[in-house]
Amino acid sequence: MSWILFALLGYLALQLAVGAWVAPKIHSTSDYLVGGRKLGYPLTIFSIFATWFGAESCIASAGRAYREGFSLTTAEPFGYGLTLVAMGLVFAVPLWRRKLTTLADLFRERYSGGVERLAAIILVPAGIFWAAAQLRGFGHVVTTVTDLDLSTAIAVAAGICVVYTALGGLLADAITDLIQGIVLILGLMILVIAVIMEHGGAAEAVAAIDPSRIRAVGPDVTATFLGVLEEWAIPIAGSVVAVELVSRVIAARSPDVARNGAMAAGGAYMLVGLMPVFAGLAGAALIPAVTDAEQFLPALALGILPPVAYVIFAGALISAILSTVDTILLVTSGLIAHNVIAPALRIERDVIRLRLARAGVLVLGALALWLALNSTDVSALVEEASSFGSAGVLVVVSFGLFSRIGGIAAATACLLGALACYLLGSALGWPYPFLGSLAAALLFYVIGAAWDDRRAGRRGAGLSAAPDRANT
Repeated sequence: MSWILFALLGYLALQLAVGAWVAPKIHSTSDYLVGGRKLGYPLTIFSIFATWFGAESCIASAGRAYREGFSLTTAEPFGYGLTLVAMGLVFAVPLWRRKLTTLADLFRERYSGGVERLAAIILVPAGIFWAAAQLRGFGHVVTTVTDLDLSTAIAVAAGICVVYTALGGLLADAITDLIQGIVLILGLMILVIAVIMEHGGAAEAVAAIDPSRIRAVGPDVTATFLGVLEEWAIPIAGSVVAVELVSRVIAARSPDVARNGAMAAGGAYMLVGLMPVFAGLAGAALIPAVTDAEQFLPALALGILPPVAYVIFAGALISAILSTVDTILLVTSGLIAHNVIAPALRIERDVIRLRLARAGVLVLGALALWLALNSTDVSALVEEASSFGSAGVLVVVSFGLFSRIGGIAAATACLLGALACYLLGSALGWPYPFLGSLAAALLFYVIGAAWDDRRAGRRGAGLSAAPDRANT
């Protein structure tokens, strides 16, 4: 195993080298957070795909297929793949034309600085949840080829990701995402081919899948319209304006690249995402029972792949994880530095804002590490990331981009009300907490918009009354 570990460390060193090579080219927060808005089609497509295709797409989805089977209500890969398509069709061009540095900039331009800071604070926890999920996935991969325990492996993963992200910013991420995306697809293809060969052919591999393990509705979904809607609303409505996705779209060099790149990445996500699902279904008979389902995919690869092929596969998993973690840490640190700390302290010098963003990576990386060490389920972390505060953000972004309805009161009430509703629903065990928070977000926004109109009417009446009093 020592030479396998050495090969993986060499792969990680290559990622760090790319970050170090790009670091001297970073001169501003725009360079660091959106890559100077220079990404063409290859970098945009692979950057979105690799960023979105994380630990849950490989490890968690394969483990879930191994443990529970597969259903059409499963968020992976269709729900999250359609999220990228929806971004391209609806949001990509309007967001790109705003020339934003972070998503929270939209809240400042459309509403106010206070709404900007509130949105940034709400958006950051979801990013930390997502990063923690990836770090746990990284730890599972490392423990299959080393004697390290899971906690130590997660800590190693966090250290590498934090250093790599702090160095190169989005441009380094995009370059390495291109490499990581290719390695990821190659690694999963090798594993699928190996599973098929172990069964003796494609027909035999399909025949080895128990038909009862493929169903229309999953075992953990209430077999009602609202139950299925909740399961699909979390990935699509909860992630379509996720900050890591928005950061890639606004970094594209043109609106056409932003739109078409997101849609192409969505198609690729759904196709490639079926590979770990197939491995989970067809590979279940190839290895002994696995106690921890999240260890299934690395264990399967280790059991049936020759050493060289396993190195490629392990590199693929690491690629999926690194490309997601670095983006999340980058955009969340940007939110804190660019949209919260700098405005609050009235920091105008861009070089100081850049340093704050890099320092934020260190702090948020430490928080993600703590969360990863104190959780047990990658899928649960990802679902929490997709749900936390996202309903209010989606509603405010949609009204802010496509209408003039609502102002400060509407946006504030929507963000706080939707978040409170989701937290309350989750604590009390409501059957559909995300749908409840989405409905609450719409209601709070409409009520707040009415209040904004009323205040505007009062101000207008006051202004019009002044000349009358003067004439009198």
